Amino acid sequence: MSVVTSTKSAEEMSRYLDALGPLRPLVEDDSLTEIMVNGPDMVYVERAGKILLTDVRFDDENHLLRVIDLIVAAVGRRIDHRTPLCDARLLDGSRVNAVIPPISLDGPTLTVRKFSKDPYQVSDLIAFGTLTEEAAAFVRACVLARANILISGGTGTGKTTLLNVCSSFIPVDERIVTIEDAAELQLHQEHVCRLEARPPDLNGDGRIAIRDLVINSLRMRPDRIVVGECRGGEALDMLQAMNTGHDGSLTTIHANNPRDCLSRLETLVLMAGMDLPAKAIRQQVSSALDLIVQLSRMKDGSRKITSVTEIIGMEGDTITMQDIFVYKPKGADPVTGKIVGDFEPTGIRPQIISRLFDMGIPLPEKLAQLFPDRRTTPMALPRR
Repeated sequence: MSVVTSTKSAEEMSRYLDALGPLRPLVEDDSLTEIMVNGPDMVYVERAGKILLTDVRFDDENHLLRVIDLIVAAVGRRIDHRTPLCDARLLDGSRVNAVIPPISLDGPTLTVRKFSKDPYQVSDLIAFGTLTEEAAAFVRACVLARANILISGGTGTGKTTLLNVCSSFIPVDERIVTIEDAAELQLHQEHVCRLEARPPDLNGDGRIAIRDLVINSLRMRPDRIVVGECRGGEALDMLQAMNTGHDGSLTTIHANNPRDCLSRLETLVLMAGMDLPAKAIRQQVSSALDLIVQLSRMKDGSRKITSVTEIIGMEGDTITMQDIFVYKPKGADPVTGKIVGDFEPTGIRPQIISRLFDMGIPLPEKLAQLFPDRRTTPMALPRR
């Protein structure tokens, strides 16, 4: 029975890919990370961090519109003159954004953010130079210790990829609820409940927003809540969940550095419609969040974690932070043009280290030497 089902699924996927027309070879090309269609005659791709114009063409504008209709209808979405913008996904999980006239002035546009069929593991990110083994081990230990982690970065910096990797550290015996606008996370644990937002119908009714899903997830007995991206009032509900016993939550946010990340989070909380004073919001943030992992995209197209920052509390009206790891660029390699640099611990002892020791979570040897367990380290006696 399973073989028949598998064969049927393969046949359906093949028909689906055929219906994508000239996009099929691009969708099946694992070396591409992005497909950008600017009308029927201009199709760009991103490969190894570089944007390239291809010779792929659609027959005409109507052909491109038919492909867009197929993509959005396959996942229960719609796009027409009343709703000319749509976020969707391909059946392989790749993220899709479509815009059609009259909003798109020069014809329909389609942007596909591709994800690897075999999701990247932490070893892949280390090999790519995104982070070091010590930093990966520290982040893994923090996930195991149920730290609340916010992954911050600009567009195309690899936030979702890193969120996938961090989610892979969650123990298999925990219940995970994922919440996304368009489902793209690829978790390997068995006990995962996947929730996806829903746009309004033709009459403007039936919309299920990310915020509704966050609120509902609290009634689903989650051990972990993983939100694909905080971009609105759901930020307030996430903070409240983190502050009321739902430790170990993970999410992403668009920001260029950790301080900007906190400012943006404050703005998103205000989008919930609650007239909260700034200090109250900052107190919520400082007590809820443990770590901000900042991602950046280098000039050579590579993605790197540029800092791992710990939230340590409040001083007056300001949230205080300390960098645990920092990336220090050293310029470009004269031969390859690749950005080179060092990603090293700052030497500042993280507050969360005590929680790691209390829970018996091991640290790599280098970090254990840098941050020894003070409970077992003999204290030097004062000289007489």
